[in-house]
Amino acid sequence: MIETTAKVQAFLRQSPVPFFSNGAWVTGGSGKSMAVENPADKSPLAIIAEAVASDAEQAIEAAHTAFQSWQHTTPAERAALLRKLADLCERDAEELSQLEALDVGKPVENARGFDVPFGIECLRYFADLCEQEKFETPLTLAGMKQAHTVRLPYGVVGFIFPWNFPLTLCQWGIAPALAAGNTVVVKPSEVTPLSTLYLAKLAEEAGFPAGVINVLPGEGPEVGTVFTRHPKVRFVSFTGSSRVGRLIGEACGANLKPVKLELGGKGASIICDDANISAAAAGLAGAITLNTGQVCCTATRWIVHESVASEFIEKVKVELDKVLIKAGMNEDSQMGPLVSERQLNTVNGYIQQGQEQGAEVVYGGKNVSDAERSGYYVSPTLLMGSEENICFREEIFGPVAYITTFKDDADALRQVNSLDYGLANSVWTGNNDRAIAIAKKMVSGNSWVNAHNVFAYGLPYGACSASGMGGGVNSRETMLDYTRNLSIAEPEEE
Repeated sequence: MIETTAKVQAFLRQSPVPFFSNGAWVTGGSGKSMAVENPADKSPLAIIAEAVASDAEQAIEAAHTAFQSWQHTTPAERAALLRKLADLCERDAEELSQLEALDVGKPVENARGFDVPFGIECLRYFADLCEQEKFETPLTLAGMKQAHTVRLPYGVVGFIFPWNFPLTLCQWGIAPALAAGNTVVVKPSEVTPLSTLYLAKLAEEAGFPAGVINVLPGEGPEVGTVFTRHPKVRFVSFTGSSRVGRLIGEACGANLKPVKLELGGKGASIICDDANISAAAAGLAGAITLNTGQVCCTATRWIVHESVASEFIEKVKVELDKVLIKAGMNEDSQMGPLVSERQLNTVNGYIQQGQEQGAEVVYGGKNVSDAERSGYYVSPTLLMGSEENICFREEIFGPVAYITTFKDDADALRQVNSLDYGLANSVWTGNNDRAIAIAKKMVSGNSWVNAHNVFAYGLPYGACSASGMGGGVNSRETMLDYTRNLSIAEPEEE
């Protein structure tokens, strides 16, 4: 078990940890607070100040005031601040990694190897894009003396983030919005607010003007609802479940407010008869154990050609046997606990319902508990059965995969596209033409070949159907999503 750094210890000792609004650290008008728990052993991590609706309204007013000058900063000025923030995240990479491991329960090596460096890369990527982008485009049109389009920031953008990748998702959201010239008000999950609050600390040190970045942990119905109804919030971005996304979409629609929804998924992987079975088994075992399966785009439906199903399952079992399930602050941990007791109960409930509906437990299916693992641990689980089973049809958000078989590619595609989700799928085959043909027919925002969970800056990542709307992340288009279009034209004189 690694020791927390002095900076982490000092940060967690605050009682309560304040939130960041209008360039100041405050405890809110209500005086309310919330406890943050370590899912590895159920011990208290910190007490944080809880924001309420009045705090959200004050932060929005501050962000609106800050926007009046922030919108006129040059791309170079905004890029310089984003790069400074990236440098500070790099300096405090160990602190951010430890806070993520403690708060979410994920292995610290995963945070060190992906969450933190990928977030730093995000800040620098959008800093570069900001400087490269031509926010004004001249048009040559018949009958026009002059014409051009201008891309302008909306104003205050309200972000509501979930608990599974709190730091990375926050950086994915606010970096393009800030680069485009907006100000931001962020509601991190009340379950995992620590790394986002620490990021605000670094943003203050980087020199972002007061009100440009605001971070307010609080309950969704209390704080998030303010974002959807407040007239000075011009754009809302929500990452989370499809159920809550529908409610937020309805509220934003009622107020004619543009909204970006990055929602849940029920990713499918097709394992063809000509696939490298060993590689597929290793890749998909890694997919369901990554972040303890709490990944919206992960592969949770494994649709395997009937001729290789037995071989594939046996090889996956071998891979899962190797997974070290430990607290995230153990450097050799490969899978930590689920984030909370509520999530453990949800996952266990699905496994039980799946069995009641006829699914066979092929592997796992039990909680993990001993002297060193007293938190919310569950083993990786493989279920097998019919397509009608609840575990085939609904998002579980844990290390659980559901296996079906197929006879031909048409049957496999029918199974993939039988649900309303449309986030991310993959196909495993040794035939490139077959891979592309299948990938194009899967109804989703992302179709990956011989891999799952593929991310790179410049590669758009978005969704369709019940998995979301309004664009994606990781590309130039993401930054432009946070701008509105203005056309300016002057006709030729008669």
